[in-house]
Amino acid sequence: MKALCWNGTNDLRVERVPDPVLVNPHDVIVKVALSSVCGSDLHLIDGYVPTMRPGDIIGHEFLGEIVEKGPEVRYLNRGDRVITVSIIGCGHCGHCQHGESSLCDNSNPNPDYARTAYGHCGAGIFGYSHAFGGYAGSHAEYIRVPYADFNAFRVPDGVSDEKAVFVSDAVPTGYMAADMAGIRPGDVVAVWGCGGVGQMAMRSATLLGAERVIGIDRFPDRLRAAQMKAGAETLDYSRVDIFDALQAMTGGRGPDVCIDAVGMEADSGSNAVEDLYDRAKQAVGLQTDRPAVLRQMIESCRKGGTLSIVGVYGGLIDKFPMGAAMNKGLTFRMGQQNGQRYAERLFEHIRNGELDPSYLMTHRLPLDDGPQAYRMFKEKADDCLRVVFAPQG
Repeated sequence: MKALCWNGTNDLRVERVPDPVLVNPHDVIVKVALSSVCGSDLHLIDGYVPTMRPGDIIGHEFLGEIVEKGPEVRYLNRGDRVITVSIIGCGHCGHCQHGESSLCDNSNPNPDYARTAYGHCGAGIFGYSHAFGGYAGSHAEYIRVPYADFNAFRVPDGVSDEKAVFVSDAVPTGYMAADMAGIRPGDVVAVWGCGGVGQMAMRSATLLGAERVIGIDRFPDRLRAAQMKAGAETLDYSRVDIFDALQAMTGGRGPDVCIDAVGMEADSGSNAVEDLYDRAKQAVGLQTDRPAVLRQMIESCRKGGTLSIVGVYGGLIDKFPMGAAMNKGLTFRMGQQNGQRYAERLFEHIRNGELDPSYLMTHRLPLDDGPQAYRMFKEKADDCLRVVFAPQG
């Protein structure tokens, strides 16, 4: 089959690879209809996530048709149109049973990498390095889905592929960011990053009762989408001081909730010295992640407020204002998305007309255009919010 493979930093190639096969009786094989790029893929492409190997298939947000299933798959059938949550859970361990599938004890067959880095091992992730299980990704014509009864969800009738595909990753990630922040009616929520996850976090914050939502970015097309589609007020961090602007917008109090939808490759905005510091430290390996957004959120959030972090971080950061966080009494909530908890609820929001993520798909291209598509996505060219591949043509 045809697949988009990682072959080194900034080196993607479309290659012919063996078709996937059933490995476990709980597996299914999905014929991929749509597979979306994601901002966290850029961390792989830019070389910030170790344990990638040449030939690894990337991609983790997808929709398709089940064409083969193992003998112990009980709730799914050949021909079902499904999305699969990008973070893989087993469905049986204590974490999965309590809605914390991203912390699954069993779905990562390579636990030593994560244990060495983090002390404990979390779940496997499609197409996201051997530290997260070494699973083949979704930018391919076919993909094996393990623990299928737990991870794959039928798409309801009347929900289009274009709306459904993002329930695999972007929508539950943004929804979880808002949900775990404990938003209350009347809250002001600020979201750093107006990409796909940020857009969904802004819309979800409104669904969960926020009175005002503020989106922060510097790309005009993303700021327009935040206003027109997510209903947010916006700030361009390249033009204003974010702390001063948020203070002015909240009467000197600061937002009740601050959401990080950016992660490890954040820019420092107008602070050129801080940006140079972060990039230099990252380049020589003295820190792995750039925490500019985290610093701004800690500074800007109201006293006693909540920081919700779903932007991906991989390792160590420097110049972290722990004193401010502690003395302001801030609450931190964070993690990879637990999409299995939210998928059916999100489909209901879509069916009820309360949520339409299809606007995230600004470009639909064949898999052969994968390397160029990721370059466009990375450079934010042509008002690209998300490229979605159609591997079947």
